[in-house]
Amino acid sequence: MVNRVAVLSDIHGVLPALEAVLAEPDVATADLIVLTGDIAAGPQPVEVLDVLADLGDRVCWVGGNADRELVEARAGHPASIEVSNWAAGQLRDDQVARLGALPATVTLEVNGLGPTLFCHATPRDDEEVVLVDSRLGRWTEVFDGLPAEVSTVVCGHTHMPFTRLVDRRLVVNPGSIGMPYGGAGAWWALLGPGVQLRRTAFDMDAACARVAAESTFPDAAAWADEYLRSRHSDADALTVFGPRDGR
Repeated sequence: MVNRVAVLSDIHGVLPALEAVLAEPDVATADLIVLTGDIAAGPQPVEVLDVLADLGDRVCWVGGNADRELVEARAGHPASIEVSNWAAGQLRDDQVARLGALPATVTLEVNGLGPTLFCHATPRDDEEVVLVDSRLGRWTEVFDGLPAEVSTVVCGHTHMPFTRLVDRRLVVNPGSIGMPYGGAGAWWALLGPGVQLRRTAFDMDAACARVAAESTFPDAAAWADEYLRSRHSDADALTVFGPRDGR
């Protein structure tokens, strides 16, 4: 059983945001850090992966659609997003191999929460969309085949934090470290024995300037201004993502 778990999702290759969260006392002292996908597809992919790899066994890695797309892009199948294709070209071979070997799900016994499944989007697919207001029938679809003993599901993908009950199961989305929708800062979750949705504030001007200065991605400054500063509200994101949950 794991007593305290820090969940970091959708880092998207943003080093200043990741470093700010890793400096949080509750993250530094957590028994385990779980990454729920979309780790490196962004302006500082090599640096983010190196920082996380240096944490060794304190980190449990789960893959997301953007991680898969980096591997595919490296193999000659370009992604639809410019920064992903650029990031794929920056990675070392060992980093590509790590991303290619990431599991789609991990299940851990978490103190107070029971058997907890960690995934990126849904337990069965790395890019399906479920939202805080998705209908119960949609949740039934995406949880089809999930073992009955799994009492908590932790997912990411949509970059908006929430907790809700779904027919006796607790669902947690920690939000996004590097591309938050709805509010600037790095969003994450602390599990055990309950659930805390957390946000880490950091110097946004300095972070954006650092990404622009340190990344060789041609549009790094504009990318940082758009995504680190959370120019897209949760209402904007729900409007875009809503039709993808079958409503």
